[in-house]
Amino acid sequence: MRFISLGATALAVTLGLSSLPAFAQSGELTIWSWNVAASSLKSTLEGFNKQFPDIKVNVIDLGNHQVFDKTLAACAAGGDGLPDIVTIENFEAEIFWNRFPECFANLKDLGYTPEIQAKFPEFKRTELEVGDVAYAMPWDSGPVAVFYRRDFYEKAGADPATIKTWDDFIAAGKKIASANPGVVMAQADFNGDSEWFRMISNEQGCGYFATDGQSITINQPACAAALEKIKQMKDAGTLTAAIWDEKIQSNTAGTVASQLYGGWYEGSIRSNSPKLEGKWGVYLMPSLTADGPHAANLGGSSLAISNGSQNKEAAWTYLNYALGTNEGQIAMLKSFGLVPSLLGAVKDPFVLEPQPYWGGQAVWSEILGTLPKIVPSRGTAFQSDADETYKATQTKYFAGGYPDAKAALDDAANQIASATGLPIAE
Repeated sequence: MRFISLGATALAVTLGLSSLPAFAQSGELTIWSWNVAASSLKSTLEGFNKQFPDIKVNVIDLGNHQVFDKTLAACAAGGDGLPDIVTIENFEAEIFWNRFPECFANLKDLGYTPEIQAKFPEFKRTELEVGDVAYAMPWDSGPVAVFYRRDFYEKAGADPATIKTWDDFIAAGKKIASANPGVVMAQADFNGDSEWFRMISNEQGCGYFATDGQSITINQPACAAALEKIKQMKDAGTLTAAIWDEKIQSNTAGTVASQLYGGWYEGSIRSNSPKLEGKWGVYLMPSLTADGPHAANLGGSSLAISNGSQNKEAAWTYLNYALGTNEGQIAMLKSFGLVPSLLGAVKDPFVLEPQPYWGGQAVWSEILGTLPKIVPSRGTAFQSDADETYKATQTKYFAGGYPDAKAALDDAANQIASATGLPIAE
């Protein structure tokens, strides 16, 4: 993620809601999104326009960085230049809500009732709602799973069903590397991302900040245990360094046996390595103990309606269809592998179907089955700053700059406290 250093004062915007009735039947909407997310939104339009033929939706693919930067600049300018709907990553969402609280509409004023809210798991809503204001509606989520090469595991006699702990993962990795010369067990972006730490710490119920956003928890015992285990995997050769593009290349080249990511990574493997159909499978992420939790979230986005939109009701009509119905969510899952946050989608017939690419495994049933088990993780307005601090600390720790993981994260916590003014939790 990018390091964003912003001023603490938000520019207030006072824009009233339109007097049009909710669930407007006509209008023209513009949405900012990026890459596969933008393509997924387009895949919902045929079904949406069968029900609402007089609402035209224009999806603009600006790229991830451009959407964030342009939205940030527009909110700082009082909302001027924003489209009707904006894609907001959960990881960065609270930057907007905390610093520009009037930039986006309160969806509760448009029809986002408690009954609709209850369709989504708590961990997806935590970062999107502040007090009595719902700034965005959950879209895709990233329930974590291990994507693995069946043939590499089988050749080494490594059974995914027996990999319950991260120590099991390390042991299996040694067997797999020995049986498959030139193949590494898994990869991590040690310098540019905090992905593995965020996944394992979330699994263990820990994160940068407390769930109420009022204190720093990065140095809690569960977080320290997560970082220590990652270093053990790195030192054992189970994890080797690779950036995103290198991981994609390794998948296709057959030089990696496993990738740990949010469920959305299914589409990345399937679309970039189409000739490997039948060779990949999925299993639940290991834990620190065999009876520990085996669920976490990485990634996922939401859709927010700008307060300056002249078509708020039509925008809400689209959100409620695309994100609040199985039809809308499953259309995106089928086309581009975007994992629904909608709890009801877990029982959709498509989710239960065996998937040919994945060796006939019903991967979506297994991945989505972890949604209710994921612990909420709070970002706060300081998420990007905390993430940059963590990444620098991780690099120093891996290089021997701290005696242990607890000392490393104590230092990170102190740095975050100095930058944010938040206290460190006891």
